[in-house]
Amino acid sequence: MANAHEMDYRIYGDDMQFVEIELDPGESVIAEAGSLMMMEDGIRMETIFGDGSDSGKGLMGKLFGAGKRLLTGESLFMTIFSHTGQGKKHVSFAAPYPGKIIPLNLAELGGKVICQKDSFLCAAKGVSVGIEFQRKLSTGFFGGEGFIMQKLEGDGLAFVHAGGTIHEKALQPGELIRIDTGCLVAMTRHVQYDIEFVGGVKTALFGGEGLFFASLRGPGKVWVQSLPFSRLASRVFAAAPQAGGSSKGEGSILGGLGNLFED
Repeated sequence: MANAHEMDYRIYGDDMQFVEIELDPGESVIAEAGSLMMMEDGIRMETIFGDGSDSGKGLMGKLFGAGKRLLTGESLFMTIFSHTGQGKKHVSFAAPYPGKIIPLNLAELGGKVICQKDSFLCAAKGVSVGIEFQRKLSTGFFGGEGFIMQKLEGDGLAFVHAGGTIHEKALQPGELIRIDTGCLVAMTRHVQYDIEFVGGVKTALFGGEGLFFASLRGPGKVWVQSLPFSRLASRVFAAAPQAGGSSKGEGSILGGLGNLFED
């Protein structure tokens, strides 16, 4: 695999962040479709199959690489932004919902990071964006985020996004932590990942934390998010008025009781 392009960057904002990438002439960055915020004159935008890292594999190799992205729920295509002018130029990519953008230097992380399938934002050209199959069926069926996770491979910079506050934890060899399956953002290649059933029928049914949690064993690094998008979406949906119904103000003393007297 060719070395990834080197990039300078700056992250702006607090909860609604965006990352500004600085490109030298000839440098390029790949991104998910729809993540662009703004770009300066002299940057050329092009839609490509996959991530462009399989450009030497011929047509079938490109189609296979792009087709794998369908398994993660992503588009067949990605967008590449290339600096074709003079001097330094900037292109910015925005986070899709409140949270944090995490810069990952793959060269310092063993060349591979496994992440949630919808967390990838952008990366230096040369970084491979693929799929990571979980070895155990139980991990895939009950993992909360589907059977397949994304893997980012290479030696360049990649950026992922997650909700709420992000906590980076370094696990020592044999050290074990258990977290909610939806809160797992990313992990390095040597972290062992499995799914465990919540013990006890009462705990499983009435604990409010789901039937399964993720078991992560070191060595390696793990990134955890405090607010998974699925949790945020479910709370918003629960608070929204139903179709054709009226909404009671949350601050009203009759907000909850009023529904009892509606026809």
